[in-house]
Amino acid sequence: MTRKERTRRVLEYFRINHPVAETELKHDNPFELVVAVILSAQCTDKRVNMITPPLIERFPTPEAMAGADREEIFQYIRSCSYPNNKAKHLAGMARVLTEEFNGVVPDDVASLQKLPGVGRKSANVIASVIYEKPAMAVDTHVFRVSRRLGLTHNAKNPLQAEKQLIENIPEDLIPRAHHWLILHGRYVCTARSPKCSHCPLTNLCQYYQNEVKKEET
Repeated sequence: MTRKERTRRVLEYFRINHPVAETELKHDNPFELVVAVILSAQCTDKRVNMITPPLIERFPTPEAMAGADREEIFQYIRSCSYPNNKAKHLAGMARVLTEEFNGVVPDDVASLQKLPGVGRKSANVIASVIYEKPAMAVDTHVFRVSRRLGLTHNAKNPLQAEKQLIENIPEDLIPRAHHWLILHGRYVCTARSPKCSHCPLTNLCQYYQNEVKKEET
């Protein structure tokens, strides 16, 4: 089976069985999503969703956060991973957003990467979620799941995986496909002890066919 055909069949399964797929980061506007995405680096969405409401209540706009003292931001986010760096990134992001983009979150990946704390993966998430751009964010879950299923081949890093994935995923499905793969990796195809016995994609999965099934026989 070619990667293109395998990708088509995997996407067809998700489209039929999980038609709604969206970020688990809670937000009410683009600025709030940018804040949440910055906080989410090496931190669970559950923890981020606990942190963001009081932070946003105190700094509801880019202008409000841009004028904030970094130490004050730190007090709101101290329970997440790397709070010192993230406080610096949030303050810087708000300043750049205010000074260079008039407080409006840009809709293209290149411009988004000008925001402190926003790398390519984060920029792809924001562009995809807010503007439904065909941007494939490859985090650890997407990288792992796409490799195991066989949607990518010998991808050495997230950028290589991203390029291989978008070769075979229709543009209109890329925003949802990103979430399909993330959620599958978060709840089924986990890094340790993947739940293959509960996975409906084992008939398509190279990892299961080549590794798990052999061990079972």
